[in-house]
Amino acid sequence: MPGRVHQINVSDGGVPKLPVKAAFFSHTGVSGDRQADRVHHGGPDQTVCVYSLEVIKALQNEGHPISAGYAGENLTVAGLDWSEVRPGVRLRAGESVLEITYPTTPCSKNARWFVGGRFDRMHDVKHPGWSRMYARVLEEGWVRTGDPVEMTVQEETE
Repeated sequence: MPGRVHQINVSDGGVPKLPVKAAFFSHTGVSGDRQADRVHHGGPDQTVCVYSLEVIKALQNEGHPISAGYAGENLTVAGLDWSEVRPGVRLRAGESVLEITYPTTPCSKNARWFVGGRFDRMHDVKHPGWSRMYARVLEEGWVRTGDPVEMTVQEETE
């Protein structure tokens, strides 16, 4: 069963990223979005940042004042088994196809969304399955709020 696009988020640099109804996902980024720190963000393997609505809600249940877009993700998805979203997985969202490249490294600018400033709550090594994920764009296209998100796990070849 496919997931869905809960929210598309952009900013002129920094967090939180704010919701838009639609955006064009290209090989160079998400329309309307830019990264203030191009040394640590952006590039072909970090074109899109993806996060799970269910993980955000679980963090909220722990008392953290985080919401969709706050952690700097461009694409907030709902209804996917986030534990299955790992490098090599492909996501078809709207007209675009993304390939997950690797988990993000949490940034101190996200400290305000976590009780006690514990932004490492999103650190993949310390808390596997709770990280945002970077993706590259394999197929460019428009993505709209509410679009289905289909996940494909790539088979390993020998």
